Amino acid sequence: MMSNTLFFAGSIIILVWGIAHIVPIKSVVNGFGQISEDNKRIITMEWIAEGVTLCFIGLLALLTAIYGDPASFTSTIVYRASGGVLIAMAVLTGLTGARTPIIPIRICPIIKSVVAALFLVGSML
Repeated sequence: MMSNTLFFAGSIIILVWGIAHIVPIKSVVNGFGQISEDNKRIITMEWIAEGVTLCFIGLLALLTAIYGDPASFTSTIVYRASGGVLIAMAVLTGLTGARTPIIPIRICPIIKSVVAALFLVGSML
């Protein structure tokens, strides 16, 4: 089914993007220069939280695609809710971090929006 292809693609993309948030945390925090230990902890916490959230969304959608019935109401809710959260995160990132010159952060709203579109379109097929 075409919808499952969209769900698998979106799941893998956002799962990998979530992992990509978690892996470089030390260099991200160091990029802020001389800041307090409390600020370092807060930045670390936020980067891990976003990475874990993205991984959870990807894993939830992936498990739903593997084990769920793509035509079921529950599957539809999972994909649409995941797409909605990704759109909200894309808007937040677009209004904050994407206004910086850091390329990975600038493309983050695009990736989140594309995956949201994959989930939403797939849930309508």
